[in-house]
Amino acid sequence: MVMFETLRDDYKRHGRSLTEPAFVSLAVYRYGRWAIGLKNPLLRWLAGKPYALMRILILNVTKVWIPPQVRLGRDFHIIHAEGSLSIHPDVVIGDRCGVMHNVTIGTNMGPGAPVIGDDVFIGVNSCVLGPITIGDRVRIGANTAVTTNVPPDSVVIGSPAKIYPSLPIFAAKKKAPEHE
Repeated sequence: MVMFETLRDDYKRHGRSLTEPAFVSLAVYRYGRWAIGLKNPLLRWLAGKPYALMRILILNVTKVWIPPQVRLGRDFHIIHAEGSLSIHPDVVIGDRCGVMHNVTIGTNMGPGAPVIGDDVFIGVNSCVLGPITIGDRVRIGANTAVTTNVPPDSVVIGSPAKIYPSLPIFAAKKKAPEHE
C-alpha cells in the first residue's frame, strides 16, 4: 500500500494529471522498483516483463530515465519533463529533491555515482557526475557541471562548478544573536 500512497503523492506533486510526463515516468520507476524488490524469482521475472515494455514504449517518449535501482527519497520532483533526465542506477537521492530538465546524474567515466542529500535543487542543463556527495539544502544552478563534493547549505554555479559555501539566508541565521 505504501507504493500507492507514494504514487498518489507523485500525482499531486506533478499537477494532478495522468498524462504529465514527469508523473508517468515516476510511475514507471515505482513499478520497476516494486518489481525488482519481489522475493520470488518467478514473480520478479514476470513483473519485469511489463516494466521492460513500459520502459521501451513510455520512457523513450518522456526521455526521463530513472532505473529501478536508483534510491529516491520522499517527494522527488521532476520540475519540467520537457527535455531529458538521466540518472545512473547507483545514484542515491535524498528527500524533497527537485530536478529540472536536461539533467544528468551519474558516473564520470569511472566507478562511483553521486549521493545527493535532502532539499537539493538541480537546475536545467546541469550534470552531477562521479563518486561525490552533495550536501543537504544545496542549490545547483543552471548549466553547472559538478564533479566535486559540495558541503551543505551551498550554492553551486558554473562549468566548472564554483561553490559558494553558504546560502545568505542560512548565513544570516548563523550570525544572528540568540535571544534568551
